[in-house]
Amino acid sequence: MPLEPKSLPLAKRGLATRGLVWARRSAAAASLALLAACAGTADFYPTKGDVKPHPGVARAKQHPIHGIDVSKWQGPIDWASVRSAGTQFAYIKATEGGDHLDERFLENWHGAGRAGVPRGAYHFVFWCRSAEEQMDWFKRNVPNDPTALPPVLDVEWNGHSAKCPKKLPKAQALAMTQYMLREMEAYTGKRPIIYTDITFHKDVLEGELEDYPHWVRSTAAEPEQRYANRRWMLWQFTSTGRVPGVRGDVDRNAFYGTKAEWASFLATDCDPRHHRQLAAAGLCTDK
Repeated sequence: MPLEPKSLPLAKRGLATRGLVWARRSAAAASLALLAACAGTADFYPTKGDVKPHPGVARAKQHPIHGIDVSKWQGPIDWASVRSAGTQFAYIKATEGGDHLDERFLENWHGAGRAGVPRGAYHFVFWCRSAEEQMDWFKRNVPNDPTALPPVLDVEWNGHSAKCPKKLPKAQALAMTQYMLREMEAYTGKRPIIYTDITFHKDVLEGELEDYPHWVRSTAAEPEQRYANRRWMLWQFTSTGRVPGVRGDVDRNAFYGTKAEWASFLATDCDPRHHRQLAAAGLCTDK
């Protein structure tokens, strides 16, 4: 046990006292630094998790606005629990190609709506069907709900498809993408969001379609490390997430900005960074 200052000779007592004060101040400073560090990495969603967390995407926790995307593979969803866990948005798979409707689309669409979870629909592009057929199918099956989030066009290569594993030339894939985005916007009155992965972005989208919001998948690194010169709005940072109300794995996503910027997006259906640019086109108007 160390000696108390009063147990030391008078000549050394002052040094010991000053040393004790310094030690206490150092401990206090260390505590403050630890608190600051914890605040910098605060998890806004303590009831949510990740079965296989990757250190490369740890900073996603610093974004205050998180949501999920789901399809039939999540099974029945307790949307009230999803909402109670703080989920700020949900994107729900609706259609794929020109003839596939997700079996749980309407169940999820109405369930999320009843629970008060802002939700939008996404279409998965199948590169062996024409863009015209795919958008006709989307319009036939997705409600044109003015309260919904802007629609999403999911553009990835169908590499795992037995029927359509090929990649199209960039010009052809880009032309199809642009047509479908225009049709989605004409149908809903909202600027669509482009969802994509690293490979498709590099092959087709890099340097293209800057006036559309982008939702990027990056589960092992921050988007800036995987997408050259791409300003993103949504970031899918894991596919092994855990969220109350969903059984098993679920994709978790982060919005780039603040709560105020998210409120602006909900009110106008536009990325706040695009307001000035798109207002002239009649978009970004309050709901």
